Amino acid sequence: MSSMSTSKRKSHDVQQNQHLHYPFWFGGSASCFAACVTHPLDLVKVASQFLIPPNQAHKPQVRLQTASQDAPKKMFSTFTQILKNDGFLGLYSGLSASLLRQLTYSTTRFGIYEELKEEFTTGVSAPSFPTLIALSSTSGFLGGVAGNPADVLNVRMQHDAALPINERRNYKNAIDGLIRMTREEGWRSLFRGVWPNSMRAVLMTASQLSSYDIFKTLLLSRTSLEDNLLTHFSASFLAGFVATTICSPVDVIKTRVMSAKVSKSLPRLLADIYGREGVRWMFKGWVPSFIRLGPHTIVTFLFLEQHKRIYRRLKDVD
Repeated sequence: MSSMSTSKRKSHDVQQNQHLHYPFWFGGSASCFAACVTHPLDLVKVASQFLIPPNQAHKPQVRLQTASQDAPKKMFSTFTQILKNDGFLGLYSGLSASLLRQLTYSTTRFGIYEELKEEFTTGVSAPSFPTLIALSSTSGFLGGVAGNPADVLNVRMQHDAALPINERRNYKNAIDGLIRMTREEGWRSLFRGVWPNSMRAVLMTASQLSSYDIFKTLLLSRTSLEDNLLTHFSASFLAGFVATTICSPVDVIKTRVMSAKVSKSLPRLLADIYGREGVRWMFKGWVPSFIRLGPHTIVTFLFLEQHKRIYRRLKDVD
């Protein structure tokens, strides 16, 4: 029996040689649940990128990413500072923007990816790895454009936690933030950084969704694992590792562009970063990125697989 046949036999997504069709919104819903779990990590990660130590306050620079070897220490320092200044609920500052981002960005990219993947899946064959990369890249780009306004808002609301009280934007919630951004800065502010953000969405979706499918297929076909929680956890952990490594450089650029109060061209921004930090900036924040993205990827896919499991039970096909 071929490895592909073994994978299809073990997979719960294939019933009677037919690939099950799941609702479009499952990916967005799973991502919202995951955001509720991992939001404090995302908040601390973004805040720690901009937190300037007191003894460096006189220096005219903003820290884009913390150095890898100091990342856990600096993230813990940021965590305690937010708790001290804003209490436990401060760790969920900007959650409404994060949920809005998942409802737009993640629903679009997951939904389109699954729809496209189904078009290329038959009872006897599945999409090849290059095809999965192409499908996920397309869905990622569309998701990046759809989710950009909420992404800008999400970064700003999380960034507020690292700013002095008198410098905070103090958006009340996601809707208030969108209205104020449009009124105070014009509608174009909603699409600030849309191109680097869309490119990041392409890289994220291609490295996250397609790699999860590939790792899951390999685990089912090359090992004795079944289509269960252990397989889902293992595949999502590996997908999170790949996604963090590929997206780290773009993540630095995206965060700086979206939080900036003065717009800069992308070439000028890259020149400024390179002038201050050299080539090390590309992976300088890998550890804090993985601390956030790893758990988020794992929880997202675990919730997604549970969505599918419940759906199969309701349809009586599990």
